[in-house]
Amino acid sequence: MDPNQTDFELADIQIARLAFIGASIATLGDGIAAVAAGLALESLEIQKIQSDQRSYFQSNPSQQLESTQKQLDYFIQELIKLRTHIR
Repeated sequence: MDPNQTDFELADIQIARLAFIGASIATLGDGIAAVAAGLALESLEIQKIQSDQRSYFQSNPSQQLESTQKQLDYFIQELIKLRTHIR
């Protein structure tokens, strides 16, 4: 066996190891980037929902008042039903 051949094989193995390590690190980095992107997306979606809710109630105070009035009417009717059952 030629000693130069062995040196080339060892060099090829080390190059392959380095390539594997580099690919592993790159894959890990891609995974971290994907998780970060997912968290950013989730945060933006939550902010959008909260903004939509705020703008809905700010732009439609009469609807908010109407909704509250309907809830109060419902609870009053339920209380009246309970009172009639107790008597």
